[in-house]
Amino acid sequence: MLLALMVVLFLQVNAQSVNSAYDSTLAKKLGADDYGMKSYVFVILKSGTSTTVNPELRDSIFRGHLNNISRLAGMGKLVIAGPLGDNDKSYRGIFIFNVSTIAEAKELLMTDPAVKAKLLDAELYEWYGSAAISEYLKVHDKIAKKKF
Repeated sequence: MLLALMVVLFLQVNAQSVNSAYDSTLAKKLGADDYGMKSYVFVILKSGTSTTVNPELRDSIFRGHLNNISRLAGMGKLVIAGPLGDNDKSYRGIFIFNVSTIAEAKELLMTDPAVKAKLLDAELYEWYGSAAISEYLKVHDKIAKKKF
């Protein structure tokens, strides 16, 4: 898989074709490189180590978790968030942070009440993806009938 990706990237680099739809203003606004890509931090949220929280407090903490997601998305720091289905790895959800370093993402994670309470834990990875990801949030606001 990695070899195939490297071959594709090599061919793209050597082709040096110019995209006729290229919008330099938008690319600059989104922080895109020449391939329309940029660095993010990908986070896998897992069940945390805390299991002793009473149900009312847990509900309050997760309400704060959802509120924090909205706050970070509004700031443009969180571009993707969502839960995962049941799985055997205790993975609960994902975040993609619009930051270029794991250190920055860790600071943002510490604003999350569920992470602070150790109801959720996180694995963080540097990730290279389309710089256009953040643009989907504008469309999402137009199609979401209800807010959390």
